[in-house]
Amino acid sequence: MAATPDERDERIALLLDYENLAIGAREGLGVSPFDLGPVADALAVRGRVVARRAYADWSSFDEDRRLLARAQVELIDIPQRLGGSRKNAADIKMAVDAIEIAYERSWVTTFAIGTGDSDFTPLVHKLRELDKRVIGIGVASSTSRLLPPACDEFLFYDRLVETAPPAPEPATPAVGKGEPEAEPEGGEAVERLVTRTLSGLARRGDGPVLASRLKRAMLRQDPTFDEAEHGFRGFGELLRHLQERRIVALGEGSAHGDPEVSFPVDEPAEDDAFRLLAQVVGDLAGRDGSVPLSGLKDQVRKRRPDFSEKTYGFASFLSFAKAARARGVVGMDWDERAGDWRLRPA
Repeated sequence: MAATPDERDERIALLLDYENLAIGAREGLGVSPFDLGPVADALAVRGRVVARRAYADWSSFDEDRRLLARAQVELIDIPQRLGGSRKNAADIKMAVDAIEIAYERSWVTTFAIGTGDSDFTPLVHKLRELDKRVIGIGVASSTSRLLPPACDEFLFYDRLVETAPPAPEPATPAVGKGEPEAEPEGGEAVERLVTRTLSGLARRGDGPVLASRLKRAMLRQDPTFDEAEHGFRGFGELLRHLQERRIVALGEGSAHGDPEVSFPVDEPAEDDAFRLLAQVVGDLAGRDGSVPLSGLKDQVRKRRPDFSEKTYGFASFLSFAKAARARGVVGMDWDERAGDWRLRPA
């Protein structure tokens, strides 16, 4: 299916206060080196990233430097100096570059500012004053409370890592007469790319997700994607195949040949999944009457090996658990000391 320009696609400049992000991820999440993948995926469903820059003293981040270079990020080197001047120099350089881009590149509609430092709040205000949309990105434990409210949208890296695609799951055999049809090569990878991208677009809530828009977002995440490599003659044929497998649902779109794509609704099965979660939480609740979210999905899978939250249209197990809380199936609170969610019987 041919892609056509879409005015809703944002053109994003990504600027990273890398030292702030890398140290925050290492100390707050135990993630080292910093993985840009979840950030890139989150931005891909929002628009085209037309500039990628990261600011740091790269002599302190040797492994990170190689990973970022492979991710097509321009590395802005701020050499080590005595005292606090190095950090101030990096902040100033990043702010100057942001304002320069805002004035000289009118086609850039959005700035993704990767930092948790409140010193960047005035920059955020100025960019918004210039009619630019600002997406903040930071690690929860190292993000100032002043920064997220200043942005149009704020993405906590903790949640992006949690919603990153899991390891491949065994395909569920088809139910029916005879043997299931063989899957095209790489079928599971395609399913993960489609569901991950569709989940991101659906969460934005800015209108129906048409097939053409879905494919553009998929290509931003994986520019090498080609449905023909997986045995399909066109993107529409791939979507119809996924509809038959109840991975997606197709509806009439605004133009012929460009259907609306969503997740299938199977309320009885979804209710059954929520009941399973409630049962597991009730059985595992400790002395305080709760159970941590970490490791809970594995416990659910011990009861039902084929369980996957993506079957019900959720991008992550955390999103599935929050939906269960919203329906009154379980209780759920953030444990600041443990840095984890805890679930309890409703």
